[in-house]
Amino acid sequence: MYKLDLQNNSIAVHFIGIGGISMSGIAELFLDKGFRVSGSDLHESAVTKRLESLGIKVYYSQVSENITPDIGLVVYTAAIHEDNPEFMRVKELGIPMLDRADCLGQIMSHYKNAVAVAGTHGKTTTTSMLSYVYLAADLDPTISVGGILSGIHGNMRLGKSENFIMEACEYANSFLSFTPTTAIVLNVEAEHLDFFGTLENERLSFKKFIDLLPENGLLVINNEIADLNALIQNKNIRVVQYGLRSVDGKAPDYTAANITYNELGYAHYELIVRGENKGLIELSVTGEHNVLNSLAVIAASLEPSTVYKDGIALDKIKEGIKNYTGTERRFQYKGERDGYTIVDDYAHHPTEIRATLEAAKRVKHNRLIVAFQPHLYSRTKTFLHEFADVLSMADIVVFAEIYAAREENPGDISSDNIREIMSENGHEAYFFKTFDEVENFLIHTCKPGDLLITMGAGDIVKVGENMLS
Repeated sequence: MYKLDLQNNSIAVHFIGIGGISMSGIAELFLDKGFRVSGSDLHESAVTKRLESLGIKVYYSQVSENITPDIGLVVYTAAIHEDNPEFMRVKELGIPMLDRADCLGQIMSHYKNAVAVAGTHGKTTTTSMLSYVYLAADLDPTISVGGILSGIHGNMRLGKSENFIMEACEYANSFLSFTPTTAIVLNVEAEHLDFFGTLENERLSFKKFIDLLPENGLLVINNEIADLNALIQNKNIRVVQYGLRSVDGKAPDYTAANITYNELGYAHYELIVRGENKGLIELSVTGEHNVLNSLAVIAASLEPSTVYKDGIALDKIKEGIKNYTGTERRFQYKGERDGYTIVDDYAHHPTEIRATLEAAKRVKHNRLIVAFQPHLYSRTKTFLHEFADVLSMADIVVFAEIYAAREENPGDISSDNIREIMSENGHEAYFFKTFDEVENFLIHTCKPGDLLITMGAGDIVKVGENMLS
């Protein structure tokens, strides 16, 4: 494998798929280090426009002519296949290549304090919240997060310190290329089964991720993950558990007591660390799931690390957590129309949807209306009944067609299949093939005092934005 040298900035680096949320951030990092950077993507976007404004050459095609002999390194995404014209030209010229995950892993190895946030749900929020803690403590971190974070005006922050904070995605085993000194594991549930096949395979991947930690590395992990000990066997690391409940009679090291919610649904609680009350924690985001996320952040910050032998000061941790007001597309307030409120959320797995809808119930409203766009045919088929069950928490559900993403349509699954199950069980649900139909229905259905959530990992966000515009 090509050995990345961030000091050797005399070479040009080209990114195939530069418009991706992670790839664009890596491209900015290389640019900041003094490298000449170019890239390609199939579509212009706000991300690619930003890269161009920084001086990066972006090609809106992927043709062999984009690859010139002066390029010294090519970075590509997992979505790029060997028949891609650029990929083929790189092979022909013998230019060194790294996939996105390997590149990130090598970048991470340059930092003494490298924190990777993993889990099937909550990674972006937790990475973002942890970033706010480091910023409050003036620790000048480099940050790579899978969403747009207002506090850093994007998805990547380039710091000058020895601190690196990153979101670690399990899909295609990407996180196995990383080199963390601290790892947070939020949860391990059946997800990305189009790649893993079974939950057992997914658990094995998470075990390998945990095994990447060096001796005396820190693992912060949710105490309610099933068969927890099997994930952390035979490893000389420090394990800190967090959670809201005892498991097998053992209380978590970090927990919350006396959780309350204000009129906006924001949580307050008393922090308990190994039985000792450490005072009040105030969140500026909604839901019990964010209480859990904040406990993971506190544990990873307060515990001794490779750089901070006494951890980060608790007052700075509290300040950072309170400063965090959310990430784009995570229960994001979009606006009001005709007296009803529109919120957008990225939830696309039954567990995430339940957390979002439970948080929504703590926000004052009359009816809860959800416009849901499933993500992936395989996920919709796998969790068909789970989707129908959890979406029944809403008063009205409006389905858009499935967002295909990386999959071909198998022809045997549709959003309407979820609608049918809900309707048979007496729940009010509707299905429309186009966004125009969804918008028209919502405009004529929503009433003053209602809370409308556009939900899904695809482009359903456009529905609410169009209604507001």
